[in-house]
Amino acid sequence: MMTRPSNILLNQEFTRSALQNRINSLNFPVVHLATHGQFSSKAEKTFIVAWKDRIYVKQFNQLVRTIEQNRPEAIELLVLSACQTAAGDERAGLGIAGVAFQAGARSTIASLWNLDDESTSVLMNEFYQELANKKLTKAEALRRAQLALLQNPKYKRPMFWAPYVLLGNWL
Repeated sequence: MMTRPSNILLNQEFTRSALQNRINSLNFPVVHLATHGQFSSKAEKTFIVAWKDRIYVKQFNQLVRTIEQNRPEAIELLVLSACQTAAGDERAGLGIAGVAFQAGARSTIASLWNLDDESTSVLMNEFYQELANKKLTKAEALRRAQLALLQNPKYKRPMFWAPYVLLGNWL
């Protein structure tokens, strides 16, 4: 298994300012946010959860735009493994994932419904292992990770492997 350098913000370390500082000061091609979120067609009800506050969709948009302005290269892949980060209605576009894409992240993986923590961990581990194979596209790495869950008797139901969507650049 290939190990990738990472920088983790856990619990009280995960604040909006800490996230912005880390993303702006470190050049990681992948940013993964494993937190809770809520999406609504109303911006004031759309957010991801940080330690003691919420990062609302407008603030999230500004954060990603700031990243694009301060980094020599855009975020290649933003992973939002929170519940319903791609959900929305006809007025809401594609949720927080759509906002991230519009703000300059080249690709976003997000979820269409509530996620199971254990199966999400298994899927994401498989996804990153597959993504380490430089010959595979992001879309193929996600497909293979989903198939791995589908083939596991514990996670064969669609509720475990089907909620993930890839927006933006699939390559």
